Formats: sequence, C-alpha cells, structure tokens
Amino acid sequence: MPLHGIRVLDLTRLLPGAFCTMLLADMGADVIKVEEPGTGDYMRWTPPLVDGQSALFNALNRNKRSLTLNLKSEAGRDLLLRLVDRSDVLVEGNRPGVMERLGLGWPVIHARNPALVMCSITGYGQDGPMASHAGHDINYVATAGVLGLNGAKGAPPSPLAVQVGDIGGGGLQPAVAILGALVGVQRGDEGRWLDVSMTDGAVTWLALALAQRGAGEEVGRGDQRLTGRYACYRVYECKDGGYYSVGALEPKFWAELCRAVMKPELVELQFATDAEGVRAHQEMERVFRSKSRKEWEHELAGLDVCCEPVLDLEEVASHPQIAARGVISKSHAGVEVRPAVLMRADWRRRDAPRLGEHTAEILGEVGIDADKVENLKKGGVL
Repeated sequence: MPLHGIRVLDLTRLLPGAFCTMLLADMGADVIKVEEPGTGDYMRWTPPLVDGQSALFNALNRNKRSLTLNLKSEAGRDLLLRLVDRSDVLVEGNRPGVMERLGLGWPVIHARNPALVMCSITGYGQDGPMASHAGHDINYVATAGVLGLNGAKGAPPSPLAVQVGDIGGGGLQPAVAILGALVGVQRGDEGRWLDVSMTDGAVTWLALALAQRGAGEEVGRGDQRLTGRYACYRVYECKDGGYYSVGALEPKFWAELCRAVMKPELVELQFATDAEGVRAHQEMERVFRSKSRKEWEHELAGLDVCCEPVLDLEEVASHPQIAARGVISKSHAGVEVRPAVLMRADWRRRDAPRLGEHTAEILGEVGIDADKVENLKKGGVL
C-alpha cells in the first residue's frame, strides 16, 4: 500500500476528521484513533447501532486502531508525545487554542518531532473574527455562500443532502494537503502545521460561480447554467412521480434528445431564456410527464443523450453500474462504501475498532509494558 509505514494520530471526533483519516488509512497508513476514556468519539453511540456500535462510526473508521488516552492528565500528554516521536501526522479537530491549553500546541509538537505534519480542522480556521464560533456543516456552507445558491428559484435555500463543508472542506481537502506535506518531508522539508477551515473549503467549491459573478453574470438560486436555467440541463418529473436527469449540454446531445422525443423544433432553443426559454422548459416537462421513469429508461437506452434516471437511495447499490464496480457492500458492521479510487484490491485490513481496543498493543510499541498499562488504567489515564 502506498502509505505503508506512515503513522497518523487521529484526535478528531465525528465526521470531518474521521473521513480525512479514513482516506489515509485506506491507502495503508497506520491510523491510531486517540479517544477519551469511557466515551470516545461521540459518533460511536449515534443510532443505528450494530452490535452496540454505530453503523455511522463503522462507515468512517475502518482500517484504524483505537487508543484511549486522557489528554487532560500529565501522564496522558506524555504518552501522546511519545507517540508523536514515532508518528508522521497528527490530525485534530478542536477549537483554536484548545491544543495550546493542553500543552500540545504546534510549537511543542514541532519541537518534539520536526518532521511531523500537524493538521488542525476547524469550522472557520485558526484566525479571523469567527475563529472561535461553534458550528456545523449547515453553518459553514451558509457562510461560504453555498447554501444560498441551493434550492429552487424563488424558494428559500434548501439544505444540501451531502455535507460539502464537512466532507469536502474538512475531509477530502485536508487529506490532499497532508499527502502534499508528506511528500515535502520526504524531499527534505520540515513538517508543517496545516490550518484547515471547513468554510474555506466550501468557498473553494464556488470557484466557477464566483468567476461568473466577477465577470458580471447573474448567479442566482435555481437560475444558474447548471441549476435549471436551461431546458437542456435540469431534472424532469415523469408520469409515475419518478424523475429523470437531463444533462444534454453539448448541442449534439440536445439535438439527439429532441429527435428521440419527437420535438425537433426545440433544438434551436437549447440555451433560450425569457419567453422562448419558458416554452422549451414547458414542452420538455410535458414530454417527460407523458411516460413513466421506467418507460423513459427503455426509450432512451443506448442513445447519446446524457440522460439518466434519478435514483432513490435504496436503488443505488443494486444499480448495474454501481454493482459492477463494487462500490457498495454490506457486512456484519453495516453498509460500507469502498474508496473512490482503488490503489490495491486488499485495501480493507480491519473493521472499525472498538473503543480502546488496541490501547495495550499501541502503547507496547512505545515501550509501555502490560503492568504499566494496568496501572495507567487504574489512574484514569487510559
């Protein structure tokens, strides 16, 4: 595996950090989930539970080991620093200032291991007037301007079904930055502190919308090039209440679709707006409402039209394309989604850990014997 031999200390809770470190674990990194004794990651106990542990937690924490450590105790902090000595990455998701108050801020970590990469994932970043604000994904995408663009024209903003701030800004983007920093270390750089703002991450997903707006183009909710402005790129309701996605942006695809549905007069109205645009929309709405989703699947099969049915969640796993690629599977731990990009077939090494499952094993690797482990447990350190 490409990250074999890389050790990552994961001090995060909930979704963003867990997704970030899972990406690294799936590529072979030894990810040690450092959790508070007794409670651990809050997501462990979020329903639905499978054998006493959250299916949601299981979906985000495969290929990791779990160590319980009380970082509010001096002994706990000392043990973490012993792990820092032998690690390559530390990922944490506390509010700005918390690691410093624990005596584990960047100056301490960097002095202890100059090659280590530290990644701090927060809602708004380490500085700025909102740095200390509490928040969740809906707040980050609201501040970023993403939420304001989502929804139908003339309707209130609609919360996104996928957490763009958490997963995109707080999971995927920091994982990429960590990989870049590790390459730098391998080439002779020192480790560095990565200041990850989930809000910043969400803003970067608006690069095209902001460029359009900066060039003087209107960018409104439900009335953008790809959110319903044109009849050639939108979702249509079918006769049975199902829906069909139409993404015929290139003229050749739109022309082929218009011929297939026997509406050749709409070919010239692909990017029409105002009254002509309304006519194109209404005509295509009538077309798709004339048949069920299944009938349209049969009728459009094999045509070069960029049209696909809108699947409900329960249909995704059994879809022929998804099934053929083996993207979704079900195990004793719950439903699991494989890495988007497979490095090796044997990427899955272990189930999500039980709380503290590997404490003795991990501490043994830094010279703490079984008797000492027991004493530390009795002292509330583990």
